[in-house]
Amino acid sequence: MKLIALDQPHRSDVEVGEFLFVVVVYAANIVRDVRENIRNLVGGRMTHYEALIEKAIEQGLADLEKKAADRGYDGVLGVKFSHPLVVDGGVEVILYGNGYRLPVEGDNS
Repeated sequence: MKLIALDQPHRSDVEVGEFLFVVVVYAANIVRDVRENIRNLVGGRMTHYEALIEKAIEQGLADLEKKAADRGYDGVLGVKFSHPLVVDGGVEVILYGNGYRLPVEGDNS
């Protein structure tokens, strides 16, 4: 299965299907959350949230791939994700695109 960020297929025989999306929300560890809030006061990278966002995006891509496969698509075209949102106690990310189907080999219809 391929997840493609291009908005248009590079082949004219590709069937573009329905809009697909997934939402992933991960909770932060309360102890690490407190540490990140303290770090926010003094400045510096918030590595715990960076890792949490990365994990959410990876999970979202896997979920989008599964949703496309479950609906009979060969992949997802125009894959995008919203700006991950860090909320009190967690992160949220939304991923979306259109399912697509490749032509069946030998199908000349």
